[in-house]
Amino acid sequence: MTLFRLTLLSVLAGFLIDCLVGDPHWLPHPVMLIGKGISLCEKAFRRLFPNTDRGAFFGGLATAILIPLLSAGVTFGVLFGLWKLSPWAYVAMSSILCWQCFAARCLKTEACRVVAVLERDGLEAARRQIGMLVGRDTDALTEEQVLRATVETVAENTSDGVIAPLLFMIPFGAVGGLFYKAINTMDSMIGYKNERYLYFGRAAAKLDDAANFLPARVSALAMIAVAPILGLDGKNAFRVWKRDRRRHASPNSAQTESVAAGALHVELNGPASYFGRLVDKPTIGDADRPIECADVGRACALLYGASVLLLTLSEAAAFALAFFGGF
Repeated sequence: MTLFRLTLLSVLAGFLIDCLVGDPHWLPHPVMLIGKGISLCEKAFRRLFPNTDRGAFFGGLATAILIPLLSAGVTFGVLFGLWKLSPWAYVAMSSILCWQCFAARCLKTEACRVVAVLERDGLEAARRQIGMLVGRDTDALTEEQVLRATVETVAENTSDGVIAPLLFMIPFGAVGGLFYKAINTMDSMIGYKNERYLYFGRAAAKLDDAANFLPARVSALAMIAVAPILGLDGKNAFRVWKRDRRRHASPNSAQTESVAAGALHVELNGPASYFGRLVDKPTIGDADRPIECADVGRACALLYGASVLLLTLSEAAAFALAFFGGF
């Protein structure tokens, strides 16, 4: 088999392993190394560049360029060496790296854990649990706000955690997947509009917006397509998506959140506190009914349904191209 076909096989294997295993805590994860690299770059570039807003911006820009290229370069070097050793050694390592680029099982597990903690231990414990998944302040969240934040997290990460890595991996394999994960990890670590990262994290945040622009829209359309199959309201999902897909400071987040809100007939987003400051975010969707614990499971079903649909279509198209094009 050719390199391209074996790469496609690795992507499929990686997704299946993620569905079965998730992210075991005992297993070292590439994102941990990426995170350490980001921290080292921040320390180094803050010393190297002037302690001014302009200096912080260029230090952050250097980080935003270096980390994704380094992540992709190291991955390419490892896989190239294994390909020279044995195609099946390449497939084994490529499958493992592709697996670690997906986050479907982990996302579902963590979201369902919030619901389990809420039902078993009460609101205070659920606030702490959801605080591990979101960047907003959670100390004063109501039960409805906890569930809303959980559904929003699942909806947004349908793109960030599964479909965006998939779209980068179909043409470029694990090299593309780790390139994307580096961008996404930078945004989650330094892409904040607070005093520390307003300038240093700006380039990382803009790069993440650009990397997710197409995947977010593809994810939204896939979620709309699978909603009726899952017993959800696809027609309303499309209506709310058309109306509310731009109702977010991020150019991408409302794409999938609006679909989830429409499919579930609930209202998402709204005012939230970040680092002690209240941000008046617009609502997404319609409050046709109160949000409930079961909506988290329904959002996870949308996640998996859209992921399987796009994985199937992407792999089929790529294998057809490889077959007829001789790749």
